[in-house]
Amino acid sequence: MSTPQSAVPALGTHPAAGTNPSRAETRELLSRATYDLLVIGGGILGTSVAWHAAQSGLRVAMVDAGDFAGATSSASSKLVHGGLRYLQTGAVKLVAENHHERRVLAKDVAPHLVNPLTFYLPVYKGGPVGAAKLGAGVFAYSALSAFGDGVGHVLSPAKAQAANPALRTDNLKAVAVYHDHQMNDSRMAVMTVRAAVESGAVVLNHAEVTGLRFSGGKVSGAELKDRTDGTEFGVNARVVLNATGPWVDHLRKMESAKAAPSIRLSKGAHIVLKRKSPWKAAMATPIDKFRITFALPWEDQLLLGTTDEVYEGDPADVRAEEKDIQQILDEAAFSVRDEDLDRSLMTYAFAGLRVLPGGPGGVEKAKRETVVTEGAGGMLSVAGGKWTTYRHIGRVVMNKLAQLPGSLLAEDMEPVKSLVRRTPLPGIANPNAVAHRLLVDRDPGARMDPLTARHLATHYGSLSFDIARLVNENPDLGERIHPDGPEIWAQVVYARDHEWAETVDDVLRRRTTLTIRGLDTDAVRDGVEKVLAARRS
Repeated sequence: MSTPQSAVPALGTHPAAGTNPSRAETRELLSRATYDLLVIGGGILGTSVAWHAAQSGLRVAMVDAGDFAGATSSASSKLVHGGLRYLQTGAVKLVAENHHERRVLAKDVAPHLVNPLTFYLPVYKGGPVGAAKLGAGVFAYSALSAFGDGVGHVLSPAKAQAANPALRTDNLKAVAVYHDHQMNDSRMAVMTVRAAVESGAVVLNHAEVTGLRFSGGKVSGAELKDRTDGTEFGVNARVVLNATGPWVDHLRKMESAKAAPSIRLSKGAHIVLKRKSPWKAAMATPIDKFRITFALPWEDQLLLGTTDEVYEGDPADVRAEEKDIQQILDEAAFSVRDEDLDRSLMTYAFAGLRVLPGGPGGVEKAKRETVVTEGAGGMLSVAGGKWTTYRHIGRVVMNKLAQLPGSLLAEDMEPVKSLVRRTPLPGIANPNAVAHRLLVDRDPGARMDPLTARHLATHYGSLSFDIARLVNENPDLGERIHPDGPEIWAQVVYARDHEWAETVDDVLRRRTTLTIRGLDTDAVRDGVEKVLAARRS
């Protein structure tokens, strides 16, 4: 078997036809026009707004100081969910709305990226919630989704352990069962950026805002610096949207030095472990009246978390620390066997920041809501939100834009309310059918590995066939990047030419799953850098 180092294919120096424009070409596009909307920040909120605004016929630009979804938006619990714990606070309407969005994503918008997931909620003697209450809760939860995923119910400990051998059964009274969905947040972000671009948006990552432009006292654009080469340029826009997540107040200070703090931050950490046992269901274990710890089968691994504590440091410095890792393992041990939580199984640890409205009380009790404000210079700032409702948030911001004096949505533009609200993301297809075609449409001597075919189908949908064509043109690109992971070198080329990947971490952390699997070795990183450099040379 070839090593990851030696498997790096010879690529030449020219990108394939039909690739994204170069960074220089994109900077030129951004510099020479006045855009209707400049979105600063390419996370959950920014990508959704850019997508919706471009669909509305607006001339849209979007920039991010790092990679798209490079911070909080790729550090989530990977769930598309109704929010079972919100029922405890009486937020019935919110749960119903979340369920609606969840099912639309899974059925109409991104069935190739959003996967159904059964949840077990174990009830232990002396736990914070009793079996009867949880049983009623999961029934109500499924009722709020119109029983579209079945009826929430209670299982015996024996039946639950048969499906999840890692379940700790000491003092286990019962297991409540409910249903939600999960996804790969980084892939959702990239597909949403692609959808925005296909609707006409111009986007650039690794472009830092160094200042705002003003005209007549109003924010009219931004000064930027390309972090890849130091080039400075600017963008003019009729409206600027600040969707920078944890940095939202930093940009508000650029607009007005008198801007008061508007948010507070909560740190959420996760760890990823190799799986020792089959996991047919995720586990959600109550820690106290407000918090649940998750053990989620994800990307053939086990994802554990999350924490919830106030964070007051530099958002750029957030990371999973030793105390976070130990807390996650200790809390997971309430319901997971010790042998499945061995430290030697850990492949990755990460942390992100929840952006919460400012106010009193602990962050664990703070509302997870989206807030849109308008600053002294007319810049809109949006903060909060989550992946489940990210399309809805985009529509909320668009409605805000439509209500501004001298609305951007002129009569000759398509009104927001007439938009097709279930527009699918690129690559929409049945993953099973895509995987089958990837396996049977190849030459007999060049069969694709079934694990690779399945991985491509569930991360790219029908766009997998574009990756397969790269392999047909250069069979070396069909080699695995690392022998222990499903990814192939064609994905690196595709990320470089079609998905705005500029750095090794863009590829390994957010375009593929190599980092979370613990497979980003020095040899792999060197190989990916050579592929990226082939375009830059």
